[in-house]
Amino acid sequence: MSLTVEQIVTETRQWPADVVADLVDRITLAKHGGLNAEREAAWTEAALRRSAELDSGKATLTPGHEVSARIRKIVGR
Repeated sequence: MSLTVEQIVTETRQWPADVVADLVDRITLAKHGGLNAEREAAWTEAALRRSAELDSGKATLTPGHEVSARIRKIVGR
């Protein structure tokens, strides 16, 4: 029996976040292939740099709804 996308989403909402992340990673890799070593190193470097900026207070996070509101204002919606 095949599951619908909605059934899969409903089921995975009950799973721990790390298990869902693993599933998403596996699906992404299966569909798009993995990163080459150079790209993976660049992504890791960027993530570590961003994390350090947040930890030090050099950068701050902006809630998604605020970003969306700014975008809507810019594009006139």
